Amino acid sequence: MLRTGLFFDPYSASKLFAASALLPFSSLEYARKVFDQIPKPNLHTWNTLIRVYASSPEPLQGILIFLRMVHESPYYPNKFTFPFVIKAAAEIFSLCVGQALHGLAIKASLGADVFISNSLIHLYLSCGDLDSAYRVFTMIGEKDVVSWNSMITGLAQRGCAEMAFQLFQEMEEEGVKPNDVTMVGVLSACAKKLDLEFGRWVCSYIERKGIRVDLTLSNAMLDMYTKCGSLEDAKRLFDIMEEKDIVTWTTMLDGYAKLGEYETAKLVLDTMPRQDIAAWNALISGYEQNGKSKEALSLYHELQQSQIAKPDGITLVSALSACAQLGAMETGECIHAYVREQGIKFNCHLTTSLIDMYSKCGDIKKALDVFYSVDRRDVFVWSAMIAGLAMHGQGRDAIDLFSRMQEAMIKPNSVTFTNVLCACSHAGLVKEGKTFFNQMEPVYGIRPGVQHYSCMVDILGRAGLLEEAVEIIEKMPILPSDSVWGALLGACQIHGNVELAELACRHLLELDPENNGAYVLLSNVYAKTGKWDGVSRLRKHMRVTGLKKEQGCSRIEVNGVIHEFLAGDNCHPLSKEIYSKLDEIVVRLKSAGCVPNKSHLLQLIEEDEMQEHALNLHSEKLAIAFGLLYVEVSQPIRIIKNLRVCGDCHSVAKLVSSLYNREIILRDRYRFHHFSGGNCSCKDYW
Repeated sequence: MLRTGLFFDPYSASKLFAASALLPFSSLEYARKVFDQIPKPNLHTWNTLIRVYASSPEPLQGILIFLRMVHESPYYPNKFTFPFVIKAAAEIFSLCVGQALHGLAIKASLGADVFISNSLIHLYLSCGDLDSAYRVFTMIGEKDVVSWNSMITGLAQRGCAEMAFQLFQEMEEEGVKPNDVTMVGVLSACAKKLDLEFGRWVCSYIERKGIRVDLTLSNAMLDMYTKCGSLEDAKRLFDIMEEKDIVTWTTMLDGYAKLGEYETAKLVLDTMPRQDIAAWNALISGYEQNGKSKEALSLYHELQQSQIAKPDGITLVSALSACAQLGAMETGECIHAYVREQGIKFNCHLTTSLIDMYSKCGDIKKALDVFYSVDRRDVFVWSAMIAGLAMHGQGRDAIDLFSRMQEAMIKPNSVTFTNVLCACSHAGLVKEGKTFFNQMEPVYGIRPGVQHYSCMVDILGRAGLLEEAVEIIEKMPILPSDSVWGALLGACQIHGNVELAELACRHLLELDPENNGAYVLLSNVYAKTGKWDGVSRLRKHMRVTGLKKEQGCSRIEVNGVIHEFLAGDNCHPLSKEIYSKLDEIVVRLKSAGCVPNKSHLLQLIEEDEMQEHALNLHSEKLAIAFGLLYVEVSQPIRIIKNLRVCGDCHSVAKLVSSLYNREIILRDRYRFHHFSGGNCSCKDYW
């Protein structure tokens, strides 16, 4: 073409360029070089290049080419140009660019074109602007099936199931025949709404209307069944599907995992023709989200050893969350090292997970190191760091960080305020807590929710301001939840207020009759005030009704292995050594003048009907003894307790830290306690 001069003919050059850009074997890099050599590309050539970039990993280049065309060529965009460049804007989620293109289309008298309108609907929905998308949709004179599909699918994906159903009904009324894409959108809405009955009707509608069922539609039906909790329907469909892909298998696996059928889920994973990382993620996250953290980490290790698939960001976030739940910091550090070794980019999800893991495993310094090491921090990263400081009792530092968050122009959300109020609660910052709570709606536009009221009741209650706490409950614009009454009941335990404790317990049991913790806390109040008849009455009631209090459990990690202890536990293979060490501790404590607080035996804290020596068998004491034996002297002893640590164990931990010159970091249900030199970081305000 160069020799014959055809390359300099715009029409011939456009044909060559189209072949180099659009054919299956095309190379975008080569196509761009061809384009740059064309002396005078015609409009078709410009459109083709914009189209190719819009569907490529570099959609921004499509917008830049469009701007070059407008400024450098004699051509004005036509009805083919706009859909391509609007798609590019949608790919980079740029609402402002999309709005500018919409304006140009109207200026060019192309605003009513159905193809351009469909592109604009997709753009606005991609950018989360439902109102603009719907406005464009209503302005289309002759809506085609793509118009309806774009709107229905967009609404379904953004959780507006009812509107999606309504549009589907209107589509039928207007005589537009739905296709397989329509039904995928409607099924997605059913899955979001968890509407199994309507989902089954949609599946029968597809069969009645003879709509072509391809693999994508089959997978959508399968997804709807699993998300709506009907594994029976899902299994029936799965068994008759002639074609299955990785999405099919992963959907079934995810369905079993979310409903707690882990053995079946693992069987599906093992029998999959090809295991990609999405399938592993579904099961790992299924374990983690249902409190089976040990199983989640075990599967994560299996994945790494098998090398079948490479862990991605989702895998690592789930594994780190499992580490946080267990207090498995050594495993968490290995994951952190893996991220660095593999050169995995730190996005905000991964950063938040690392901060959360280090915070919940007891190393707030490393959490801060992660926080300050990243360039990009969104509201979730800031909130996680504030939460970490809060649970470690560093209330002032949490408030300072909240101030710096606003200086960085990051707008706090509802979770941020929950964390800030928790920080005030653990540090006894009553005045500051009131200020933040009162500023939420007028200053930040965030209406306080039930969790914020729970925090305020906790702040006031811990400080002994029980009447104020009751007043705030009475003035709540929403119904108090069990967490609100639980906070009041916990405060009554601290301050021994029987009358308010009975009131809070009554309300708490009305909301949650099976809440054994309510009976435990009320029993503690009775015991603290010497009302032993009340203790006996509650114990009898629990025996008669079959209610059992949650069993105390303490975990400690040594050399990457989690060791678990229950009260009076002798199941550990090293029990003989542990109890020998415990006897030694008791002797040293007595010689130091420590007298056990036997009132804790009479409270339903962890041991119900054990002998007096049960105080020495609390799970955290067994974990401390194990830590003294097997954790290196240079390292702190890190213990995770599932319940609130009792007063006797708290006193013992302080003395052990002094007598053995060891740092003990104990996380209970509510916060961290750092024991060192005979003192606790909580300053006995807990």
